[in-house]
Amino acid sequence: MDRLALVVPCYNEEAVLEISAKELKRVLNDLIHKEKISADSFILFVNDGSKDRTWELIEKEHQDSPMVYGLKLAGNVGHQFALTAGLLTAKDISDITISIDADLQDDTAVIEEMVDKFHAGNDIVYGVRNDRKKDSWFKRTTAQGFYKVMAMMGVKTVYNHADFRLMSKRAVEQFSKYNENNLFLRGMMPLIGYQTDCVYYERKERVAGESKYPLSKMLALAWNGITSFSVKPISLVTALGFIIIILSIIAAIYAFVSYFLRGNWASFYFVVLTIIFLVFCRKKPIIRGILAVYICFYII
Repeated sequence: MDRLALVVPCYNEEAVLEISAKELKRVLNDLIHKEKISADSFILFVNDGSKDRTWELIEKEHQDSPMVYGLKLAGNVGHQFALTAGLLTAKDISDITISIDADLQDDTAVIEEMVDKFHAGNDIVYGVRNDRKKDSWFKRTTAQGFYKVMAMMGVKTVYNHADFRLMSKRAVEQFSKYNENNLFLRGMMPLIGYQTDCVYYERKERVAGESKYPLSKMLALAWNGITSFSVKPISLVTALGFIIIILSIIAAIYAFVSYFLRGNWASFYFVVLTIIFLVFCRKKPIIRGILAVYICFYII
């Protein structure tokens, strides 16, 4: 039978860790009893530089149960890197890994279905939300907008899938060959190329504690996904550069014609000052953008 590792990234999760450990141990024992995984399957809690009692509780869980292990990172590196550290640590001592957050919002009841789909020949099984009814209007709208933008940018993702997934040993080994600095795991997994499937579930309310993914982190994750997996932002910047060049040429022609035909010194000095600003502010694209817009209004 295959050895299963449940990889659980944790950041300041003291309020929920004991509840999470109890539930995940129950799931493992149930699967072991049904002989779907080996008896030495385990939970790997990854402490992502927590400032509370998270690591202390992980140590306690390890002392109380041989089924629980802990990985302590030197500092806070973020959810995606903490999850990656857990996967790469578990890959050499397990046959299957399932990543799940400590807050238990992902439904542990579908873990058995994930294992069944692995035994059916799938190397990656995605946990996918079947709806977003419990989300606020803002979160639901921004999440749906995010997936639409990713699709427009040509980034291949699984709709309504976060980081609740099963991976086979060889899938994790292939993933480990990527050398990305800006991690966006839900965009990297479809690139591995092995046979995949999905399980669907209803996302629950957080059992305790607070969300560790505020709007700022969500926006940063979305930005990493867009900039790391699509060349379209570069194409847009290049197009903007050509537009600025064309507008600058038009402005220069207009200024020189106004100066020589009508003696309009204001236009001439405007272009000269604009060029000086562009030269001295070459490391500040925001200022260059403002100047370019100003040129447009000036010409009009």
